[in-house]
Amino acid sequence: MIEETHKRGMEFHAWLNPYRAVQTIGKSSIAADHITKRKPEWFLVYGDKKYFDPGNKDAQQFVVNVVRDIVKRYPVDAIHMDDYFYPYRIAGKEFPDAASYARSGSTLNKEDWRRSNVDSIILAISKAIKEEKKQVRFGISPFSVWRNQDKDPRGSDSRAGQTNYDDLYADILLWLQKGWIDYVTPQLYLEIGHDKIAYEKLLDWWSKNAYGKHVYIGHGIYRVDEKTSVKWKNPAELPNQLKLLRQNPNVQGSIYFSSKSFDKNPNGWNDSLQNNYYKYPALVPPMDWISKEKPATPVVSRVAKKGDEISFSVKSSHTGKVPTKYYVIYRFPAGRSIATLINQPSTIFSIVVKPNGFEQVLQQREEGKAYQYYITSVGTNNIESEPVPITTVVKE
Repeated sequence: MIEETHKRGMEFHAWLNPYRAVQTIGKSSIAADHITKRKPEWFLVYGDKKYFDPGNKDAQQFVVNVVRDIVKRYPVDAIHMDDYFYPYRIAGKEFPDAASYARSGSTLNKEDWRRSNVDSIILAISKAIKEEKKQVRFGISPFSVWRNQDKDPRGSDSRAGQTNYDDLYADILLWLQKGWIDYVTPQLYLEIGHDKIAYEKLLDWWSKNAYGKHVYIGHGIYRVDEKTSVKWKNPAELPNQLKLLRQNPNVQGSIYFSSKSFDKNPNGWNDSLQNNYYKYPALVPPMDWISKEKPATPVVSRVAKKGDEISFSVKSSHTGKVPTKYYVIYRFPAGRSIATLINQPSTIFSIVVKPNGFEQVLQQREEGKAYQYYITSVGTNNIESEPVPITTVVKE
């Protein structure tokens, strides 16, 4: 999967649920040597699921070791954790960690102790990732609401029944503030104007509470299949969400849950996204707190002209500290200044995922219009090199 992803110039973010060990007790397929059988004392049963006990330090270390192993042995671009920390509350049932709390001897109250358990594993995972490979990112995909404003003045204008901080014991803001995570993907799965958790209000709140890290909004397109989700039946719902998102400079993109929903082209969204909102290619935004270093500029050689065609070869100079991930070819009308056009997605002619180099033929003139071409390298840290001209300007 990683190989096929990288062939296409995409990133592979390994998605994990940190604490859920058995999805449905008695039904899920469990190996004979599964960790729940080898270390039963590490686990707690809540509802029909079995969870790692977040207060058990050995269980925490096991999860950290799994993450370290993934980062060490596989060329993943990020570790991405879902919203399941302490589980969502089941009405009338308390999470069965009283014995673990008593054993801890903690002077914290139980809720703060639970939050400290989650904080400690997030910090340990963050350190493990960066110790193995500094450039690998760490992201969290939390439930939409950190805290309601009626509980905390820093909270959002929302009325969520359960929240990250008070029920899942996940203090996302602390992790962003401390720099333990690199991006957050809040699951804003409800619609614009929702009476309790309105998309537009939460979009604004997360954009103002990212502490300089990246925000990718999670869109709940699966809700189009829910009979009760009337507003998601409106073809304009998703486009309107994207319009609001793109007006906000502190938000870097979107993530959709889930890809299965696109199989049916709901509300014609496959078409509207491809033909309108994602008409042009986009480069992954770099995280300059991880690395500010630009990759070496591509080396363009063997340029030859034949009529309106220009052929050339590109190779990596291999002089930079940051390896090249792919090349970006830009095309501009002849005579136009590159300074105003280089960062326009509409001027990206192609993205070539051949890090060691390639050969190509381009048309300098098409349908009576003359063009100039430039090329850049994009490094594994998603920072772009300075542009290099492929050809001189051809006059009209």
